[in-house]
Amino acid sequence: MPRLPLVSRAAIDDPLVTFMYDRKYPGRDPATQPGQTASGAPGNYEAVLAHSPDVLEHAVRGFYLKQTKKRKLPLRYMELAITRIGWACSCRWMYSEHRKILRGLGYSEQALDDIPAWQTSGQFDRAERAVLAYADCIALDHGRVPDSLFALLQDSFDPGQIVELTYVASMFMMNAGMIRALRLEHDDYDERVREMPSPPDYRFVDAEPAPLPRRD
Repeated sequence: MPRLPLVSRAAIDDPLVTFMYDRKYPGRDPATQPGQTASGAPGNYEAVLAHSPDVLEHAVRGFYLKQTKKRKLPLRYMELAITRIGWACSCRWMYSEHRKILRGLGYSEQALDDIPAWQTSGQFDRAERAVLAYADCIALDHGRVPDSLFALLQDSFDPGQIVELTYVASMFMMNAGMIRALRLEHDDYDERVREMPSPPDYRFVDAEPAPLPRRD
């Protein structure tokens, strides 16, 4: 389960939360009747953020902003950046969910498989490679972007599209961290980097190492 309890329908009195529950969990209470989304995810993101309806509204409006047809930047570029950010930020849900969206937008299985190592792939054109590199700068280098890379973006996208890409990529990087911190969706798993068991009698001794043999 996530680190915070899911909010029950019985505890809801906010119209935005009610709207989201009716849309995401039609006919059931996510707190007492767990289920799956259409894509196979646990679907607990909204049911945890419902503890703070203002935060849930802010997050949902961000998703709407990305998805609306008012965007100047084609959806495939936004989804390509989001999927790469999911990988770069080790957010299993984000990488998995948005990889599925890219498949629906026509990307080949080979291209999807190459996203983790896009730098060595021939599956992406000049504009897509610029988007992937930009996503890495946002996710891995805290927004530090070389001038030469930004110039490549400007070759393919106008200022409004670059603003949209920057905002959406940054928003999803924040979401990746939040999902992992609260252990939501597919990211509900124990820390994997931990001390592994040793034989019961093992004890570290700070002793002088034995001399190495000569090799000549």
